[in-house]
Amino acid sequence: MKQPKTLAAGAVIARRAGDDWLLLVLRAYRNWDFPKGVVEAGEEPFAAARREVTEETGLTDLEFPLGEEHCDTLPYAGGKIARYFLAETTEENVRLPISDELGRPEHDEWRWVSFDEAEDLLPPRLAIVLDWVRRTLPSA
Repeated sequence: MKQPKTLAAGAVIARRAGDDWLLLVLRAYRNWDFPKGVVEAGEEPFAAARREVTEETGLTDLEFPLGEEHCDTLPYAGGKIARYFLAETTEENVRLPISDELGRPEHDEWRWVSFDEAEDLLPPRLAIVLDWVRRTLPSA
């Protein structure tokens, strides 16, 4: 497979809410996404995903039940591919830390949402990732 021009890595973060799962989504301007960022030179995608999640959400209590198993998006935005890992947490509170580069948080808002809400908020390029997570998470 040809290497993408840019590889981003992140995580779909899920937490139990009673018998249901909620997913963390972040908004930057009008765009909703899961936490992710560019994989830096020499960095492994899984390490980049963990770093980006902490940088963008402040969450540190994460389990990765599938280890490094992941789901990639189709190429978008000039050949970029985003690789997502599945993470679980019991933490409810998210903080949007100040980015040293921007002098403000990278995102404007965060929400814990159901799968149906995620389908309504997320861009079509994430449908394959959302379907993977829905199939992968255990039922209540």
